[in-house]
Amino acid sequence: MSVLESLSPSRVFYYFEQICAIPHPSGMTAGVRDYCASVAERLSLPCCADDGGNLVIYKPASRGYEGHPTVILQGHLDMVCEAVEGCKINFTKEGVVPTVTGDTVHARGTTLGADNGIAVAMALAILEDTSLSHPPIEVLLTADEEIGLRGAGALDASLLSGRMLINLDSEDEGIFTVSCAGGVRADMHLPTVREGAVGYLSSIRLSGYCGGHSGIEINNGHRNAILDLLSLLSGIPALRIVSLSGGGKDNAIPRAAEALVLTEAPIDEAALSAALSAFLAEETNAELSISATGYTDAEVLTESLTQNLLAFAKELPNGVLRMSEDIEGLVETSLNLGILATDEDSISFSSALRSSKNQARTELSDRLSALCRAFGGSYSTHGAYPAWEYRKDSPLRDTATAVFTKMYGHAPIIEAIHAGLECGLLSDKLPGLDSISIGPELHKVHTPEESLSISSVERTYAFVCKILEEL
Repeated sequence: MSVLESLSPSRVFYYFEQICAIPHPSGMTAGVRDYCASVAERLSLPCCADDGGNLVIYKPASRGYEGHPTVILQGHLDMVCEAVEGCKINFTKEGVVPTVTGDTVHARGTTLGADNGIAVAMALAILEDTSLSHPPIEVLLTADEEIGLRGAGALDASLLSGRMLINLDSEDEGIFTVSCAGGVRADMHLPTVREGAVGYLSSIRLSGYCGGHSGIEINNGHRNAILDLLSLLSGIPALRIVSLSGGGKDNAIPRAAEALVLTEAPIDEAALSAALSAFLAEETNAELSISATGYTDAEVLTESLTQNLLAFAKELPNGVLRMSEDIEGLVETSLNLGILATDEDSISFSSALRSSKNQARTELSDRLSALCRAFGGSYSTHGAYPAWEYRKDSPLRDTATAVFTKMYGHAPIIEAIHAGLECGLLSDKLPGLDSISIGPELHKVHTPEESLSISSVERTYAFVCKILEEL
C-alpha cells in the first residue's frame, strides 16, 4: 500500500514515492533516469540522454503559448545517502522508505532524498498534466549533482534551446536564490611509513554530531567530528596511529570519526571525555566510545609521521574563512573537511572549498596546496564549478516575484547562498541564461533527519505552475 497516496498534490507525491523506491545514490542514477524516460515514453513525449547521464524531456507548448520562450525546469537525479548507526540499508540495492508524521515526510533511519527527488517528482507531474497552460518546456534532470555537479559539468548543451531556467533545488519556501558559490574538491594525501610496535591497542570513536550541508550550514557552528577526533589524539601521550577514518561526503559536515591507535599505557577514558567536553558546544548528542583490545603488537605509523599528521590537522583551515562584504550575512569563502581515510600508503583528507568569488577560491586552493606540500604530502583537485553571479536584469525573476506576491500576499526574499547550485555551470554552458532557484521547505538535508513539508510542496507546485502560465 502506498504511504503517500493520500497527500496533495497526489501526482507529485505519487512520483516521489516511486523515486524513493529506486536506489539512486550519486554515481548510480541509471535506474531513476530510466524510470523518468519510461514516464516520458508513456506520455508520448520525446526525451534524450547524453553521455553525462543527464536526461532532457520535451513537452510542447499548450494551445496559445506556442510562440512563448521555452522554459527549462531543472532538478538532479542523485541523493546523498546517510543512515543512522545500526541501520543496515544497502543504498546501492535498496530504496528509502518514506513515512509521514503530521505535515512532514521523512525516511526510516536514512536521508529521504527529497533533495532533489521532489524536484524530479514535480517536473514529472507537470509533464503529465494536460490541463496546464504553459510555454514549451524542457525538463532537465542532471546526474551526480551531489559529488561535484558532474552531470551539469558534462551536459551536452545542444540538447537545450531554452534560456529561462527554474531550478527546483532550493530548500526554503519563499526564498528565491539568484546567486551561489563556486566550489572544488581538494584531496590531500600524506604518505605513511609503518613499523612494528607493541602497546595497548584501542579504537576511539566520536559519533552523534549534528552534521549537515557543508555549504548551507557551514556557519551554524556545527563541529567537525574528524577535527575533534584528531584534536583529542594530539593530547594522548606516546600515541601511534594505526588507521583513521571519518565522514563520507566532502559536502557533508562529518558526523562521526574513528581512530585505531597504539599507546604505551591504557587510555584514560575519563580524561579523554573531559578533554572532549572542553571544546564541545551545541553537539549535545556527541558520544565518545573507546574499545580496548589489550596489550599486543601492531603495524603503526612511525613516531615522526604520527606527529607530522597531527600537526598538519592542527594547521588545516576549516569552516567559515571569510564573510561577504557585499551581502550581509552571506558566507563568502569556506572549507569543509568531509572525508578522512587510510589506505595502503597514505592518509587522505578530502575537503570541499566554496566561494562566491572565483579568485578567492583559487587563492584558498593554493594555500591548501602549499600547506600540504610543506608537510610532505601531495595535493590535487577535481569537480571544480563556477560561481553563479547575480543578474541585475532578470525577466524571469520579475515574473516569479509578481506571481509570488499575488499568491502569498507578500514579496519573496531574494538571496544569494553559499551552497553550490548547478545554475553556475548551466549559465556557463547556455549563454544569456536567466535563472532562479526555488523549492519547497526541506530541513536537515544530507542527514538521516531530513524532512519535507507536505503543505509547502502543495504551495510550491501551484506556484511553479502559475509561473509557467504567466510566462
